[in-house]
Amino acid sequence: MDTTTRPKILIVDDDEAITVALAALLGRSGFDVRVAEDGRAGLVEVERDVPDLVVCDVLMPHIDGREFVRRVRARQLWLPIILLTQVGESWERSAALDEGADDYLNKPFDPHELISRVRAVLRRTAQGAAPLRSAERLRAHDLTIDRTSRRVWRGDQELLLTPKAYVLLEYLILHPQEVHSRDRLLSALWGFDFASSSRAVDHRVAELRRVLGDNATDPRFIETAQSLGYRFLAPVVTG
Repeated sequence: MDTTTRPKILIVDDDEAITVALAALLGRSGFDVRVAEDGRAGLVEVERDVPDLVVCDVLMPHIDGREFVRRVRARQLWLPIILLTQVGESWERSAALDEGADDYLNKPFDPHELISRVRAVLRRTAQGAAPLRSAERLRAHDLTIDRTSRRVWRGDQELLLTPKAYVLLEYLILHPQEVHSRDRLLSALWGFDFASSSRAVDHRVAELRRVLGDNATDPRFIETAQSLGYRFLAPVVTG
């Protein structure tokens, strides 16, 4: 991305009230904004001029958000995509992430949180993290994750994780150096939108630290951001 110009954002959504408000807010926040009224028009816009990031609704006529992601990725375009999903449809969120979306936000959403998410994803892209989503293997220090087989190693030793702990580790390693609140991790990975269930995240983080041999007071992998959530500290590379 050329840092001397305004980052180019494409909004793909059939709700004009949302696109008008978001385009104005993103424009005031320093972005060059284009709008497409559905997934089919969005693909045309991507072909015409590849943006730095796409904000895309899931439920749209002609081509929905998940199909939009699939078609963009099928063209070997790894531009970042943030999906706008419906609250409560956790299967939509997990499926979309599996198919190549970089992040998601529940509808209705706080527009300022969207701005924060856009900037975080663009920072990852600028740091060269965009290929992480497409990689079959990820490495951080001596930790290796095979995303195809869902297996994990430290050095030559394979580690045994519960399915939820694996999903949490994969999500964190795909979003290095970002702080994720417990509520966000619950919503993204478990489909819960209630803060009262946030202890489930703490239990899984404790499991990960135990299996990884990570020290909470001097972590190599997962850091607790006081009163905020968790962050994956280690640099992540592909291969």
